Amino acid sequence: MMSSQKITPIYPRLLADIGGTNARFALETAERQFEAVSVLACADYPGLPDAMKSYLASDAVRQVQIRHEARISHAAIAIANPIDGDSVRMTNHHWSFSISAVRAQLDFSSLLVINDFTALAMALPYLDASQLQKIGGGAEMPGGTIGLIGAGTGLGVSGIIPAGNSWAALSSEGGHASFAPANREEMRILETLWQQYEHVSAERLLSGKGLELICTAISGKTMDAADITRRALDGSCTDCLRTVEHFCAILGSMAGNVALTLGATGGMYIGGGIVPRLGRLFAASTFRQRFEAKGRLSSFLAQIPTYLITEEYPAFLGVSAMLADHLGKQEKI
Repeated sequence: MMSSQKITPIYPRLLADIGGTNARFALETAERQFEAVSVLACADYPGLPDAMKSYLASDAVRQVQIRHEARISHAAIAIANPIDGDSVRMTNHHWSFSISAVRAQLDFSSLLVINDFTALAMALPYLDASQLQKIGGGAEMPGGTIGLIGAGTGLGVSGIIPAGNSWAALSSEGGHASFAPANREEMRILETLWQQYEHVSAERLLSGKGLELICTAISGKTMDAADITRRALDGSCTDCLRTVEHFCAILGSMAGNVALTLGATGGMYIGGGIVPRLGRLFAASTFRQRFEAKGRLSSFLAQIPTYLITEEYPAFLGVSAMLADHLGKQEKI
């Protein structure tokens, strides 16, 4: 006699990478195979469920479901926010939601919600040379701890530690650690920001808004981050170029701090949306010099390689790995 028990399809799975500005979606149709990738502006939707419903109703998603003859039962979301319990309220956007309520609303069998940089950290073992740009020297130690930092709407910090035959990701809010100036001009930037903020974090400078704050502090000009980057790249604004130079230098110091804190002998990776847009300016910047500039520990840091992540949607790799692990644990229960 045939069993009447409902069988939950393994694929396709819904994956999402939610930042303060954009929500990126994809369907995983086989292990690390992504289709129907779409980027939606968070500002266009009142809440996360609305953005998810819009994506799921798209023609691209329907075509994948028709081809697989299966509904989407499993989903995983990486989001730019600490995850502690069922309630999520985004730090850099107005969305807030209940994980269990969203799962019920969209009729998922499982919905995993994780920190976005934890997911990006878990993607690092799956990146190859074509998805990376090496900045400076050094060579990774096999099996060593790997560090991660990335500037976008905010500043993400994470890393992965070897755990047997797999990796354990660190959930961190290290981007909110205090900014530490390394020279007199950075001291002046800090003093300017102290007039507005009681606590000046690294994220306050190493983010889209941070580019704008640095520019205002050094020049008195008010410009948006996109214009600063564009005018620095085309050489039409000396103050914009100085702003980007400061940004890259400060990022180098912060990346060095993370590498020292974690003992990241497996390499230090740079993610986020800002640095890839800087192109040749980042490669030619003092990022690597400032990364290594740690006094007696400079020789230690000189051995650690730094990589810029150039893959367009790297977080999907980490979200996929974490969802697979989550579902595997559920099957064992």
